[in-house]
Amino acid sequence: MPITRRSLLTASIAAPLAAALATRARAATHTVMIRNFAYIPASLNVAPGDTVTFTNADRALHTATSSQDGVFDTGRLRQGQSATVTIGFTGTAQYFCKIHPRMRASLTSA
Repeated sequence: MPITRRSLLTASIAAPLAAALATRARAATHTVMIRNFAYIPASLNVAPGDTVTFTNADRALHTATSSQDGVFDTGRLRQGQSATVTIGFTGTAQYFCKIHPRMRASLTSA
């Protein structure tokens, strides 16, 4: 089959698109429970593009807020409420509860 401009153009568009779709297909969903004034699990390995859902099982209000400004913040979660964040970083992000600052945990993204 001869190589034409059209086949080269199609290949140049299709390859990056396939790679992007494959990356999205590999994205995982993780859950962190907030129970008894603790994040469970306290440390979690994730990948860029994954999502993490934080669910508050306590009666008290809680947040999951990254120590580094702007990485993520769930806002205040009431009992039974959840918030989902998409991982857009590599490295380790420490996070805490703005209301109960002794509550601490980490996400490591590679």
